[in-house]
Amino acid sequence: GPGWNGEKPAGIDQVIKADTEFALGVYRTQLFGPDDLDNVKKIQEGYTAQPLSAFLAQPAPPAAPTIDWPAPLTPDEQKTSLRFFDLLDFTLRLAPTMPSEQDVRAKFASVGLTGDGTFDSAKLSPELQQAFTDGMADAWAQFAAFKKDKIDTGQVTAGDLFGTKEDLRGNYLYRMAGAVLGIFGNTKAEAMYPLLTTDSTGQPLTGASSYTLTFPADQLPPVNAFWSLTMYRLPESLLVENPINRYLINSPMLPNLVKNPDGGLTIYIQHTSPGPDKEPNWLPAPEGPFQMFLRLYWPKAEALDGSWQPPKAVKVG
Repeated sequence: GPGWNGEKPAGIDQVIKADTEFALGVYRTQLFGPDDLDNVKKIQEGYTAQPLSAFLAQPAPPAAPTIDWPAPLTPDEQKTSLRFFDLLDFTLRLAPTMPSEQDVRAKFASVGLTGDGTFDSAKLSPELQQAFTDGMADAWAQFAAFKKDKIDTGQVTAGDLFGTKEDLRGNYLYRMAGAVLGIFGNTKAEAMYPLLTTDSTGQPLTGASSYTLTFPADQLPPVNAFWSLTMYRLPESLLVENPINRYLINSPMLPNLVKNPDGGLTIYIQHTSPGPDKEPNWLPAPEGPFQMFLRLYWPKAEALDGSWQPPKAVKVG
């Protein structure tokens, strides 16, 4: 946490400091295929999280005070409810002001968000309540325009939205987009997440149509590790139940995919089967709207510098 300033103990490979009093660790383990599941389970069973005192076999420090967490908001409420600001003020108690954030925290304080947990939106005047409501609407409108103009067109990739404070340099629109589209993502040096939401003509993807996504020969996603293309139904951003229990197509599946005569790879994206001969390359879609995340783990230079670009989905029916 932000208050720990000790020396790295023996047996510790690296100390990762959190800027806030609470943090989240995300473990990612690669699954090479259905037959590899038992290996992954064994690896996951070996992960442990423990207090530093337990690792060092020392007496435990006094327990931290119990936190009476407020009830969370639903996704829809997060966009419109003034309780969002009540929760923001509550969580700011656990987030000490960083040097790079002094200006934004001063702006928060100027409207009553001091971070002492006492902000109550219900006690604001009607004029201030309307101002806060309008501000939320403006932010979501700005996000929608940014997603349409920059992310959906590939000018900004999901990998641009994550990183340290130094990486993002106060770009809170990028930080909002990262939180909305896929919070806890990696920096682009570790992984990139091109988001596919429209077809080659700019129309939103929907299971009412059929598409192909073709990687030309020698133009598969350039990675040092692996890549995957995962289907998500909208608006929930959840996986899609389907008769072949396939939710993604990834690089470990390449030996079982059918290549084109020229060496390229075509993926068939539609709600119903494209037929037995094409089914090995079928990524089932829902009946309605959907989006796809193309994930590149440990991307190569041509992905990082933009010289390689993912193909567009082409509507075929």
